[in-house]
Amino acid sequence: MKLGSLKEGGRDGTLVVVSRDLSRAVRATGIAPTLQRALEDWSNVAPRLNALSESLDAGDVDGVFDLDMQVLAAPLPRAYEFVDGSAYLPHVARVRKARGAEVPESFYVDPLMYQGVSAGFYGPRDAVKVVSEDYGIDLEAEIVIVTDDVPMAVTAEQAASHIQLIGLVNDVSLRNLIPNELAKGFGFLQSKPRSALSPVFVTPDELGDAWRDSKLHLPLLTHINGTWFGAPEAGVDMQFDFAQLVAHAAKTRPLSAGTIVGSGTVANEDTSLGASCFAEQRTVETLRDGKPSTPFMAFGDVVRIEVLDAAGHSVFGAIEQRIERQERP
Repeated sequence: MKLGSLKEGGRDGTLVVVSRDLSRAVRATGIAPTLQRALEDWSNVAPRLNALSESLDAGDVDGVFDLDMQVLAAPLPRAYEFVDGSAYLPHVARVRKARGAEVPESFYVDPLMYQGVSAGFYGPRDAVKVVSEDYGIDLEAEIVIVTDDVPMAVTAEQAASHIQLIGLVNDVSLRNLIPNELAKGFGFLQSKPRSALSPVFVTPDELGDAWRDSKLHLPLLTHINGTWFGAPEAGVDMQFDFAQLVAHAAKTRPLSAGTIVGSGTVANEDTSLGASCFAEQRTVETLRDGKPSTPFMAFGDVVRIEVLDAAGHSVFGAIEQRIERQERP
């Protein structure tokens, strides 16, 4: 099934079940008012949502309406936790090589991860607001999963059963603020603002064979201003699968239902498949030409991030956002 949230009903939105072709939806408030509430009682609520989904696709339910992506909030407009990994080591290796650094051996056995902003996510058509282009505005096209309640110290094998939903994120980065923040040795803050989530999250069974080994085996397609930017394979070159990432995050703490775990920027060894962020593209240019030639994003630029199935149908709907100036108060 496919689940989304309308921009109504408060800060957590209103839960809707969305048709497989993303054209229609029905409110699920008789089952759970919000996706967060559904996740907190997932074993009981999920079968009822699935039954509603089947009725929707069969045309046998009242209250159906045509879906306009503009009215959708993020499926989880806010979450208790958003932890983002960096599971694609080709991206890590290239970025470090460009600045003359090696990849530490620990990176191959212990995932990189940071805690991102979870108090609010942009909806799939919301503008990305930034004060200044001088910050180095970048997208990061990634896959995310959403968990139910995860006990502390689970194994990767146990963690796999706690992955309940899959979606996309545009993990916005302000590249020119990152070096000074990391130099302080205390991690990201100002350089990692709010991110955007895909129109819908889907259950693993909705993906069929494209979801296996706790990975999504489909290309992640990005366009900038209507021009192809990249389509790396999300199931290739992923050093740590999502079950391993969940287990890593839960090593010393339980994870609350509704925790979002990101894959990190999707990247392949094969650079002909393009990039999922400008930092990656600029790194490839630096390694090839000695310096980057592609600038970061400017006000007015539009980014589109999407996954298509084998038949060419959109799986999660597209994140499509314009970069806009945020005026100072």
